[in-house]
Amino acid sequence: MPKIRLPIGAAALALVSGAPAAADVTGSSDNGFVSRHEAVVSATPTEVWLALISPAGWWRAEHTWSGDAANLTLTPQAGGCFCEKIPEVDEPGGFTLEGSVEHMRVIQASPQRALRMQGALGPLQSEPVTGILTIAISEAPQGTRIVWEYNVGGSMRYEVPVISKAVDGVMGAQLTALAGLLGPVVTATKSAALLADDASAALQVEPDAGEPGAGKPDGGKPEGIRVPSVDDVFGDLADEDKP
Repeated sequence: MPKIRLPIGAAALALVSGAPAAADVTGSSDNGFVSRHEAVVSATPTEVWLALISPAGWWRAEHTWSGDAANLTLTPQAGGCFCEKIPEVDEPGGFTLEGSVEHMRVIQASPQRALRMQGALGPLQSEPVTGILTIAISEAPQGTRIVWEYNVGGSMRYEVPVISKAVDGVMGAQLTALAGLLGPVVTATKSAALLADDASAALQVEPDAGEPGAGKPDGGKPEGIRVPSVDDVFGDLADEDKP
């Protein structure tokens, strides 16, 4: 299948120009990629949840179709829409009608704990791909940890190494904006070394034998420090109800 290159349209331009330097594509293949970011904020899980489900207050305007984040809404229940209103525009001698965009659809919502949505964001909307965004919320020593993972797979005309970096930049920018609203304690991109012990379970990645800390408990990280994976934080929510 022929590949198309960025930039393509205003949305793709926004993806590239808005991408921060720190990014973390934790997995990539010929037809997909995984973007992962984390932040720790001084807010409580309840405050994080209430801010998360109100994207108009933090989603970056340059990554909207209307150019105004105030047009965004999110209904935090299964089947709920993360949607955007496209306002009508008054024009001399004519008028336009109001439009709308579905960015993602909620497939699981656990207030104060996790939000999972399905959808192809930005320029991926034109491609037959599936994107799953998992946002996990958990208590941390300094406040609340937010784990943000976007898993994209399927046939696409973009070159994966190019589009994955662009999308990853946008994902990092959105989490940075949310953390900035809540009071960031730590905003960090997961490195391969820090992922060593939990990635083998979550991402099937093993440390190289020659890496510092390989073969040591916790991959050579300082004692007592462990960074959880999305699966660690989100897990199977039904497990807690089992005897």
